[in-house]
Amino acid sequence: MIMMEESVDSLDELEGRIRRAVQVIKELRIENDGLQTRLQKLQAELSVAQTERDEANQLSEEFQKETAQLEGRVRTVNEELETMRDERKQVKVRIEKLMSQLDLLSAS
Repeated sequence: MIMMEESVDSLDELEGRIRRAVQVIKELRIENDGLQTRLQKLQAELSVAQTERDEANQLSEEFQKETAQLEGRVRTVNEELETMRDERKQVKVRIEKLMSQLDLLSAS
């Protein structure tokens, strides 16, 4: 009789362990499903972020190229401006010489 009670008790104990294990497995599956969903969302966000980063890098490269071109153009325009200023000074000096010659002619 004692053996039978011990068998029943150990069977009840085993059944309780199995139920707890089943409950833990269910909880872990639910948690896993939630984690899988979160992982998929994060992977989608990462993909979007990588695409945006790539686009930003491409725009940055284009901007740098355009900036370099504009800087070159500014240098060219500055050089042309300096050349024109030099030419203007030369023309001014020539006109002043011509004006003094005219003054000499009209004075004589």
